[in-house]
Amino acid sequence: MSAALQVTAFALGLLSTLFLLLATCTDCWMVNADDSLEVSHKCRGLWRECVTNMQDGVRTCDQYDSILADHPVKIVVTRTLLITADLLAGLALATLLLGLDCIKFLKEEPRVKLKMCYGAGVILGVGSILGFVGSVWYAVDVYLERAMLVSHNIFLGVHYDFGWSCWLGMAGSTGCFVASVLMTCCLY
Repeated sequence: MSAALQVTAFALGLLSTLFLLLATCTDCWMVNADDSLEVSHKCRGLWRECVTNMQDGVRTCDQYDSILADHPVKIVVTRTLLITADLLAGLALATLLLGLDCIKFLKEEPRVKLKMCYGAGVILGVGSILGFVGSVWYAVDVYLERAMLVSHNIFLGVHYDFGWSCWLGMAGSTGCFVASVLMTCCLY
């Protein structure tokens, strides 16, 4: 039972970490949600902004000036939290891999392996919380920006909604949290 639970938690943690990494690297955190007929599709991400022409499929991207340049707070905070979550999730998976019962590393020390699995669960839980806070922070800021413009009757021609990268970040964080719960609460 313990080995099956460990492998399940590892598989879920691995998939969820991949989701987090993909969300950090992709560029569709905000997508234009205009109701009119548009000839282009605009996405904003943490690292660049891209426009895709819907007629011929040509995609052009503008990189943000520099990592050290002045950026909106939502971008800086989300970048920081997601990169930290990615690093913690990677560390947790490496620790968990060594702590699995089916791995021969420290085979004669079952208590050490159990502590490694528990520690990996705690690290994965911290990473999942950071990733979730970063994703929700970005989503709430997009919503508040849109609500402020609507409340002041300002229409700029395009308004943005949450993109698939934002949802992917939330899904990855949730999966990492579930894997963490499996490792910390159900393993004993």
